[in-house]
Amino acid sequence: MSAQAQVCVIGAGPSGITAAKNCIEAGLPVTVFEMSDQVGGNWVFDDRTNHSSVYENTHIISSRVWSEYEDFPMPADYPEYPNHRQLQAYFESYARHFGVMESIRFHTRVDHVERTEEGQWLVRYTGSEGEPRESVFSHLMVCNGHHWNPRYPDYPGEFTGSYLHSHDFKGVDDSWRGKRVLVIGAGNSACDVAVEASRVADYVGLSVRSGQWFLPKFMFGRPSDVVGSWMPAWMPSKVRQILFTLLLRVLQGDYRKHYGLPKPERLVLSHHPTINSDLLDYIRHGRIHPRPAIRELKGDKVQFVDGREEAYDILMACTGFRISFPFFDKALIDFENEEKVPLYRRMMHADYDNLYFIGLFQPLGCIWPLADYQAKLACQEILGNYRRPADMGAAIQHELAHPHLDFEGGSRHSTEVDYHKFRRDLKKELKKAGLDIGQPPRGRPAHYKNFFREANSSRAQAASS
Repeated sequence: MSAQAQVCVIGAGPSGITAAKNCIEAGLPVTVFEMSDQVGGNWVFDDRTNHSSVYENTHIISSRVWSEYEDFPMPADYPEYPNHRQLQAYFESYARHFGVMESIRFHTRVDHVERTEEGQWLVRYTGSEGEPRESVFSHLMVCNGHHWNPRYPDYPGEFTGSYLHSHDFKGVDDSWRGKRVLVIGAGNSACDVAVEASRVADYVGLSVRSGQWFLPKFMFGRPSDVVGSWMPAWMPSKVRQILFTLLLRVLQGDYRKHYGLPKPERLVLSHHPTINSDLLDYIRHGRIHPRPAIRELKGDKVQFVDGREEAYDILMACTGFRISFPFFDKALIDFENEEKVPLYRRMMHADYDNLYFIGLFQPLGCIWPLADYQAKLACQEILGNYRRPADMGAAIQHELAHPHLDFEGGSRHSTEVDYHKFRRDLKKELKKAGLDIGQPPRGRPAHYKNFFREANSSRAQAASS
């Protein structure tokens, strides 16, 4: 490690704070730039639009046990699926426990990042008082998230009502009462918005372009991702997918026949699953009405591909987000239209060995514990304990050509990974650096319990002091 190592972390969301935590533990000087006044990123709720993607009633869609950082458990009184307030409090507790808060510059916007002739990173930013400033860093960890730049669908025609994106959705109030609402999409945000809207709106349509699997939050009395973790590591992915597909078909029946939804053409986990326990019930209750894809917008009406036309007051596009780095020149870094983001272990760039993307992946599970692993690996490389593949281009192409599962194409799955397989991949890399990580906290094995007890005790003492 160079004696002049200085690490810059962009963003103090869940990935940013674990990046900083690992830098501190490794003895690396670190500075974190954060635009807002709190840690937590998207999980800091604010009723202003364009601030974050959570709404008033947001709960996490992965279970507590598979979402918490492995070295810092969530409080024992948290529910299986915590809400956004509980999560933001958890992130703040984490940042304080590991001494991250002192390294964060709040109310600071990163405006531009460029490479110097020496290969370092020149960061230009606007400080809390509005003053332009700049600093040079030896290493850069990008943690600005990938759920903030809305992707709007493109349809012929024009809609004269309210046309919103799920990023702008903060909850349903009286202004929605008596309205006709069309939600576009079938992902987690779309189903959440449709369910919330149906409590107040006069009519809610759900425009679904293609077949999608809908997983309940609980199966056999346990969170569905916990049930998924029961399957042995040696089981082939295809067998696991077939078993889950058969189980859902038995539990839910035929989507087209019983719910009016398009039938999925591929096995479960071929695309990012939607976790929602209410949607199918609300469809059968007549509160949500499935519709096919949109063909054209006609003033206050929408024409669907089956020829049907219906009038709506609100269109809510729940159509995902673009991967964006507004502080980079596109000639340097641009993944916005990539169908497969070309990074080794979803974090290392082939051309820049001092640039890391932490948390830039979409798991069948939760990002945060694995972002912690990525940050550990980055720190080990900075310390000189880890050596990346000699031919990074070949290593990246091999990884992209051998995904964990046979995911569908398109930008929606450009960073998709399987949680458990990706965890094993990162563990393998960390072992090369001399770090042997234990088994996952499947119900919290014995060798985790003492640490968890100590961590909870420390937090309780800090809260009472």
